[in-house]
Amino acid sequence: MAKIVVLGAGISGHVAASHLRRKLSKEHEVVVVSPNSNYQWIPSNIWVGIGRMKSKQILFPLEPLYKKKKIGFKQAKAMTFHPEGDTKENKPYVLVEYVAGENKGQQEKVTYDYLINGTGPKLNFEATEGLIPGTNKAYSVCTYTHAEHAWDNLKALIQEMKQGKKAKILIGTGHAKSTCQGAAFEYILNVEQELRKHKVRDMAEITWISNEYQLGDFGMDGMLMSYGSLSMKSHEMIEMIFEDRGINWILGAGVHKIENGIAHYENLEGEFKTETYDFAMLIPSFSGHGFKAFDKNDQDITEKLFKGFMIVDADYTPRPYEEWSVQDWPETYQNPSYKNIFAPGIAFAPPHSISKPRKSKNGTDITPAPPRTGMPSGITAKIVADNIVDSIKNGKESLNHKGSMGNMGAACIASAGYGLLSGSGVSITTYPIVPDYNKYPKTQGRQLGKTFGEIGLAGHWLKLALHYAFIYKAKMRPFWWLIPE
Repeated sequence: MAKIVVLGAGISGHVAASHLRRKLSKEHEVVVVSPNSNYQWIPSNIWVGIGRMKSKQILFPLEPLYKKKKIGFKQAKAMTFHPEGDTKENKPYVLVEYVAGENKGQQEKVTYDYLINGTGPKLNFEATEGLIPGTNKAYSVCTYTHAEHAWDNLKALIQEMKQGKKAKILIGTGHAKSTCQGAAFEYILNVEQELRKHKVRDMAEITWISNEYQLGDFGMDGMLMSYGSLSMKSHEMIEMIFEDRGINWILGAGVHKIENGIAHYENLEGEFKTETYDFAMLIPSFSGHGFKAFDKNDQDITEKLFKGFMIVDADYTPRPYEEWSVQDWPETYQNPSYKNIFAPGIAFAPPHSISKPRKSKNGTDITPAPPRTGMPSGITAKIVADNIVDSIKNGKESLNHKGSMGNMGAACIASAGYGLLSGSGVSITTYPIVPDYNKYPKTQGRQLGKTFGEIGLAGHWLKLALHYAFIYKAKMRPFWWLIPE
């Protein structure tokens, strides 16, 4: 009998636990440890943030589902990693602390045969002075509670605009090394359309601020894509969308301080500037959770497991940007020191950024961090689960399931406005996610035909269909596994 412990119940953790439970007999134990009691379909936070969906439409409680499916659940947070056990416990374990219920505050050694770290990122708001959601007129849509709060305040501002107030809205990234530009891009387009629906669009100046060198970088170094019968660069496509909607943009900006209605930023020219606003939604930087790891004798071995995020089978050798390779990226998400530990999704440490690194004239790094959220999180979680299942069934290590972001595609459906007849979406499919400049030297590292973009109402319908399909899948309803990651 094997025991698999999954840390985190976001996209990667929940996907891994679901596949493990489906493919392993009940004699094997699957346990999920998560501080959150609910599963949330994060991509739909955008619609909560404009008041078009309620939180209850994008989440459900985990414990009843896990109880029904025979998955153990502990509402707790991971504290420290002990991959060799300790002097009193022979088995490897994670020390966790309960965050709710009658055991709140108590700690427990949760032993395992296999460990999946699906803890995702820490939302590192503290990295930018003053960027705390709900303060200084700055908000977030990173969680459903943040998104609810953002909508409450945007709604109040809309009411003020209806009374004649001119307003400035600032949306984008809130740190020089933030990632998830796609979420901010969705939100600014939805906010812009929402203002039009409330007939106050002419009362607002809307500005995009980002650490991207060009629009449409999205932390993936931009892309050349098929657009109908034409080829188009992603920055041309996004410029067209912003110009069409009257949205201003500030690029190469590393926001380092937020005051009440004022964003302070440094640009690539080394200039320190400010942008005022009445409402801002700025994505924070992501970081690892700062976990510590200890060996059997309680010696600190954190460097064997973590490099900010968790170390996996990537090539982390420092190199100049020109020498980085698509082969540097991991394929099995297995920790090289402890073969029974895996880290799919955003929990793994990327070998390098995908976008070309840039510094300001003052030496400040201003470059988007590489994205691993959404579709890559689900795919890599399934790869990890399948390898663990095979290893258990074969009685020996099996790593036949592989998938690098350098040979993996991703479909991103960015909502550009909610509405069955008036909605819109920007659909971008990228192959591969990490550009392969050797294989596709003339098309910026991507395969045209598999890298394409579309704009229109169909994109909104598809995004809405995915919302319901993936919540159905997450609830593990009949034949859920037929829906791809």
